[in-house]
Amino acid sequence: MVISSRIRIVQGDITQMKVDAIVNAANNSLLGGGGVDGAIHRAAGPELLQACKEIGGCATGDAVLTKGFKLDAHFVIHTVGPVWKGGHQHENNLLAAAYKNSLAIASAKNATEIAFPNISTGIYGFPKERAAQIAIRTVTDFLQENISPQIVHFVCFDQENYLLYKSLL
Repeated sequence: MVISSRIRIVQGDITQMKVDAIVNAANNSLLGGGGVDGAIHRAAGPELLQACKEIGGCATGDAVLTKGFKLDAHFVIHTVGPVWKGGHQHENNLLAAAYKNSLAIASAKNATEIAFPNISTGIYGFPKERAAQIAIRTVTDFLQENISPQIVHFVCFDQENYLLYKSLL
């Protein structure tokens, strides 16, 4: 679904996106895990794990870049969203930073299209509506000030997030 000329909502599998960069909702070690992180590692192949080992980790709210290897995406931008702890540990700011830092890397690489999962809303327990509001606001603000990336896809694995993003946009 096209919401604006630059923001799109998709329900599906982020590993199947044919874009310049997909964002991985990674853990601090970058060594794979469950959910979207595990799916991206499996789809990209063992070279992704090796590249992540060489990076050595990532702080919450930060982002790092690797090649996409066997994915259709040229790059994977790994970002670490916060674990929800009731909203008293700067979770909102850390989630916004994860989106903004990912967008900054995409922009520096002149990425035309980037695809985001719903960062921190799985096992990390971030409330879905709050996370969606932060994601949309952060992406919208970034796009108003930057020409790259030209298109941002919010890729929702489940219908709940898809309908939530659709209603908020």
